[in-house]
Amino acid sequence: MSLMKNNIDKFFHILKINNPNPKTDLSYKNDFTLLIAVLLSAQSTDIGVNKATKELFINIDTPEKFIKLGEDNLIQYIKSIGLYKTKAKNIIALCKIIIAEYNGVIPDTLENLQKLPGVGRKTANVVLNIVFNIPTIAVDTHIFRVGNRTKFAIGETPLKVEQAFYKIVPSQYLMNAHNWLILLGRYICKARKPECWKCPVIDYCGYDDKNILK
Repeated sequence: MSLMKNNIDKFFHILKINNPNPKTDLSYKNDFTLLIAVLLSAQSTDIGVNKATKELFINIDTPEKFIKLGEDNLIQYIKSIGLYKTKAKNIIALCKIIIAEYNGVIPDTLENLQKLPGVGRKTANVVLNIVFNIPTIAVDTHIFRVGNRTKFAIGETPLKVEQAFYKIVPSQYLMNAHNWLILLGRYICKARKPECWKCPVIDYCGYDDKNILK
């Protein structure tokens, strides 16, 4: 077994022991509201999205209800989120397409999800993973950073990092790898100052400038 293979096995084994059933930090009511929450999270924090959708999702939780609410009223709920005007416009357009082309049901392929307004590859992969139980890796800023820092998945673009992870993540960990990596990046392997001293997988990380002091 190569050193890389040995390290990646131990890396994910430890993450699994520490968090056997990782979940997204986004709050949602059903499959459709998950799609909306992930779309809203682009260039925004999950905490910010959850605050904005707390009241929204109480009564507005289907494509039909979003269309009835309308773009202007939707803006009032999400105006604390970055790019809220563009996101509101995309959400209403997305709802119309889902009703017209998919009978009100979220499409279940990467290709069709990415055809929806405001839905990029990352959002589509999150939906496929959580809603349809497909083992995908949705590369956001956290996973992009973790992949390059650990040297497990080096790439200049999110797609390159995604492809690199697919090649090395053991199959038994692939379903949950996305959430483990996001949580690691969000709470420990932070952008400005990684908190390596509390990282459970520090021994298997290839980062050269580990921060071992609080």
